[in-house]
Amino acid sequence: MNPSIHILLVDDDVELAGMLRDYLIQEGFAATAVHDGEAGVCEALSGHYAIVVLDVMMPRISGIEALRRIRAASSVPVLMLTAKGDDMDRIVGLELGADDYVPKPCLPRELAARLRAILRRTQQLGETTGGAPLVIGALNVLPEQRRVEWAGAPVDLTSTEFNLLEILARNAGRPVSKSDLSEQALGRPLARFDRSIDVHLSSIRHKLGCLADGRSCIQTVYRQGYQLIRE
Repeated sequence: MNPSIHILLVDDDVELAGMLRDYLIQEGFAATAVHDGEAGVCEALSGHYAIVVLDVMMPRISGIEALRRIRAASSVPVLMLTAKGDDMDRIVGLELGADDYVPKPCLPRELAARLRAILRRTQQLGETTGGAPLVIGALNVLPEQRRVEWAGAPVDLTSTEFNLLEILARNAGRPVSKSDLSEQALGRPLARFDRSIDVHLSSIRHKLGCLADGRSCIQTVYRQGYQLIRE
């Protein structure tokens, strides 16, 4: 991993943040830790970081509010640290634009693997699958620029949302299973009861326009997954 990839850790647990920072540095990343939400938002919006690791439970402002402020101004990838078993925080975080989450307590090795997966999908999906524009009806996906347009208007997507939509666009007219979407877009196997894919796709549907008949262009196919409709 290129040491120029700088990771921001935002966690009020100073000891844990320090341990994670040291581990990530040993793994070849550059890493900086701050310990409250206000400082985390300022650093995240500085443009110095490739990805942000954001704890949900913090003083001054929570991780959820920090994420809301970050997403209002930036599409930098964000990985949330959530309490084990707290599905509500995970769902809210994903709805607000988090790219993925890791439940605490987490192993440094697992965190590093998740970060690599997000960065790999963010940086390489367009390169490894080809950069030609994908045009499906009113939808225009530009892999090399990681940009999406609907009826000529730009659509603001997170890195994970872009990955998911690109995969569906490349398979337009065919259903893609949630397992395949998780492997290809999140870089990890689909866990039991994991709703991440559903929440991300709900957000994409909300951001995209409707077809002429009022339906979303992304349809659920019973027991098969999701499909981008070809008009």
